[in-house]
Amino acid sequence: MKRFKTMIIISMAALAMTGCTDNKKENAEEKFTYIVDEFADLQILRYQIPDWDSLSFNNKAFLYYTSEAAKCGRDIMFDQMGKYNLKIRKMLEKIIECKKIEKKGEEWDKFLVYAKRVFFSNGIYHHYAEEKFLPECSFDYFKSLMEKSGQGELCKELLGVIFTPEILPFRRCTDTHVDLVGNSAVNFYEGNLTDALVNNFYDKMEDPTDPHPISYGLNSKLVMEEDGTIEEKVWKVGGLYSKSIEKIIENLNKAKEFAETEGQKKTIELLVKYYTTGDLRDWDAYNIQWVNDGAKVVDFTNGFIEDYDDPLGRKATWEGIANFKDLGASRRTEAISSEAQWFEDNSPVDKRFKKENVKGVSAKVINVTALGGACYPATPIGINLPNANWIRKEYGSKSVTINNITEAYDKAADEMPKSVLTEFAWDQDEIDMCKKYGVITDNLHTDLHECLGHASGQLLKGVKENALKEFNSALEEARADLFALYYLADPKLFEMGLVPDRDAYKAEYMSYIRNGLFTQFTRIELGKKNTEAHMQDRKLIAEWVFEKGAKDNVIEKRTREGKTYFVINDFEKLRTLFGELLKEIQRIKSEGDYAAGKKLIETYAVDIDPTLHKEVLERYAALNLKPYKGFINPDIVPVMEKGKVVDYKIVYNNDYLQQMLDYGKKYSFE
Repeated sequence: MKRFKTMIIISMAALAMTGCTDNKKENAEEKFTYIVDEFADLQILRYQIPDWDSLSFNNKAFLYYTSEAAKCGRDIMFDQMGKYNLKIRKMLEKIIECKKIEKKGEEWDKFLVYAKRVFFSNGIYHHYAEEKFLPECSFDYFKSLMEKSGQGELCKELLGVIFTPEILPFRRCTDTHVDLVGNSAVNFYEGNLTDALVNNFYDKMEDPTDPHPISYGLNSKLVMEEDGTIEEKVWKVGGLYSKSIEKIIENLNKAKEFAETEGQKKTIELLVKYYTTGDLRDWDAYNIQWVNDGAKVVDFTNGFIEDYDDPLGRKATWEGIANFKDLGASRRTEAISSEAQWFEDNSPVDKRFKKENVKGVSAKVINVTALGGACYPATPIGINLPNANWIRKEYGSKSVTINNITEAYDKAADEMPKSVLTEFAWDQDEIDMCKKYGVITDNLHTDLHECLGHASGQLLKGVKENALKEFNSALEEARADLFALYYLADPKLFEMGLVPDRDAYKAEYMSYIRNGLFTQFTRIELGKKNTEAHMQDRKLIAEWVFEKGAKDNVIEKRTREGKTYFVINDFEKLRTLFGELLKEIQRIKSEGDYAAGKKLIETYAVDIDPTLHKEVLERYAALNLKPYKGFINPDIVPVMEKGKVVDYKIVYNNDYLQQMLDYGKKYSFE
């Protein structure tokens, strides 16, 4: 099935942050700081909720309950990421809260870092690299903590999984030379299943003539019994994750009382129906209603949505977000979406793959009030839904850029003296260009990627939504990125008043090439491959245009004082190359050309030059920065008078670990 993924972009500014821990809560009126904790390769930030007091009581109440619903699926995400994750998380929580344990010393500090990493990654696998990470404290010390906290009976079951690299080493296997299902730890499959068995199971269900194809497998676990029979266990009320889903429904039903429109009430009713039946036709009905429910200010997403983590690209992880519209900033996205047909018509792709009539493309800038599931603690900065290609074609889509998250990245970066930009940019002119226009063009890139890139193009008749299988995610992200890159340099944006200078796009081109070829690999251990879909997308694009433009020296690799830099010499030619690659990837998507898509990914997106990799890691280490960021949520607190809720206020948390422990108590139902 064709997936239109959330876009996760960490800007150069966002990579320039470090911080400290402050274990307290503060009110909205007190001075706001963004960085609250850091450990391993991670940094924890928080975000503000601007304009909260300008919202109506009903809007606040709606956001309160949809925020609660967004937190109630946390156990689901942990379980989906590996069958031992929930047991391990709950075991860690008991250790940390056990009063019998002396919580000091080097071994304890190492244990605590491991626990924080598990909480952050929704399990024992790195949230981005997908490889299992191990505790740095000793096996014996870890075992003693389990025993002192009264959990000695779990040692035999869990310690081998935790400490042995060879046991379930990857959350999602990406090595196409082996069986992907059999070598992945994700908890979407059980028993002696193989890629072939899974694909055959769903191929038999699919009707290639159905103009409204069902996203088979999206909301279920596939199980092979000992007798060889295969069945689906659906995530629904009365099925898997029933307790969590019931709590989600409870909060959604309360939110419905404060919905903005009758259409939004109907949206919630259809989502509740889907959660109750588990019928994917009900999921489609909900998505159609959600796209056009008429709500103007408050909104939410909630469900089994994205298939990034399934090695076969079928099963969806659970996520939830509550949000409201940033009216001022949304003028930019509304201007872009209003010209959707113009952008589609003038795209460099083959006419056969263009939509003749772009429908229902709506876009806005939002502020989130809660992140949950696959969006917590690490979150996208842009979202485009729904994912079903036929719904997008016939009914349209919603695109959002998350303003208060991107603002948090930028505000935190302002506090730091060092940055990736100053270390890896070639000269002061490049630095000045990126500082002057980087935020503007980065936001525009996200807008174009989500609003129009994912909404563009169409599949040819008879092409399956899942035709590109395990390569679909990276290719779809590359298609949307290329659409955005191509149009960033178009005079149309200047004419629309979206950029202050015709050359502003160069800032994003510089940052994108620098990141795609070089700096993003600070996130990957030396000698490892590039496996995450968004990173593959960026590497694919940057490597392809670097190679194809070599004859004309479009992008030049330079060295100075033993350091490597990548410098763009011909911006116009680079834009032409972006257009050529967009044309090819759209063809691959539209025709379902699996072989061509596989070749692109394996040629340009996976293998990292070891010499460059070593250099970038050493230079980045000298900056003393953390490559990955995540967030804690603020609390929305009811204000009571005479036993009645009269308002809702925001309380900003400052303690990452405490929020993890609090969520473990309040939002654990499985």
